[in-house]
Parts: sequence; C-alpha cells; structure tokens
Amino acid sequence: MKEAAEGLAQHFIARLPTERGEALRHAVRKREFQAGETIFQKGDPGDAMYVIVRGQVKVVLPSGDGNEALLGTLDDGDFFGELSLIDGEPRSASIVATQPTETIVLLREGFQDFLRQSPEVAIEMLQVLSHRLRQSDEFIADAAFLDVPGRLAKKLLELAGRYGRQVPTGTAIGLRITQRDLAAMIGATRESVNKHLQSFRAQGLISMDDRRVVIHDRERLARRVY
Repeated sequence: MKEAAEGLAQHFIARLPTERGEALRHAVRKREFQAGETIFQKGDPGDAMYVIVRGQVKVVLPSGDGNEALLGTLDDGDFFGELSLIDGEPRSASIVATQPTETIVLLREGFQDFLRQSPEVAIEMLQVLSHRLRQSDEFIADAAFLDVPGRLAKKLLELAGRYGRQVPTGTAIGLRITQRDLAAMIGATRESVNKHLQSFRAQGLISMDDRRVVIHDRERLARRVY
C-alpha cells in the first residue's frame, strides 16, 4: 500500500522524461507530521505543495472566536497547498494532520518552470482544482437549500461512499468522527447535529459507537436529504 501511494504521490516526477524528472527532484523534500500537528495555518506564506504518501489531513477554516469550519479530509495520494505554489499568495486554509502523515513536499522554486515545460501536469492540476471548486459550489447550494438534517444525512452518505465498508448490519464509516467534526462539515452547531443524530438513531437509520457511524438503511437516509 505504501509503495503504491508513494508511486501515485510522485506521479509528477516518475512519468515524465528523465531530464525533467531529475530537474524536479531538486525541488522535492520529504516531511513527516504527527497526528494533531498543524502543517500550515491560514494566512501563512505559501511556497510549497504537499502530496500525501501515507496518512490523512483535514482542511479547516478557522474563525476569530476559536471555532472552525471543516472543509474535508485528504488521504493517500491527495495533494494540497497547490494554490499557493502556483500564485505565491498566503495559505487560504489551515491543514492539520489527523494521523501520522508522510508527505512529499514540492517547493515553489523551480516548479513553475517545470509546469511550463509539462503542460499535461498543469492540466491535471486544473482538473483537481475544478473538482474542488464544484465541491465548494455544492456546499454553498446545500447551505442555501437543505435543512440541517438534510445536510447531515447527505454528509453521512458522502462519508460512507468514501470510507464505507460493509458489515453485517449495514455500512460502517471507517473514519473516527466527532459531532463537532460533523457540525463543522455541514455548517451547523454541535447541539443541532447531536439532536438529529439521535433522531436518525431512533428511526433505525444509523448507530454510533466510539465515534464510529454505521448506516443501517442508506435508501431511507437518502430520502431524508430532499
């Protein structure tokens, strides 16, 4: 698994002609982070992109009152920090390791020249950025048109689609997640999320144990979205 992830993480280097790959290796470093360690904060200077070889990070937007909006999680093979690598602007969000995480760091110095010489890589990055922009548009639409239980049901189904595994009683979300995390993901309060999770449990749609969620009836939960 680690070798496969590292191969994916280095796809900018490995699949290119040797001279370009060697040139990029001068702008590459490896860094490891412990669970709970902040990799960078919103507003920090941005001069590098990180590719996850192994582990997981969360993307958050902090607020002045100490709360945060959890925009999502990234796993093996995902990358982050690409906006600052391209435009040199400060970081637009904070990144925190949620597990021990090994990364490959691509420094801004030399990388823009590499992109000019390798438009196919630039196109790949644009595709990822386009996908993330569409996700942001969907988040805004959900906040405008869905009520809190609808947003919560949709987020649980999304997490099941990404991290789910089949168990005898349904689909277990293979990600430890707190009510505060869920609240930050859908733009609601922890108290509201707790209330609707209890309602879902009472209806037999889900169960929760040690921050693990099992969805027992995905079809009925999906009907709650709209």
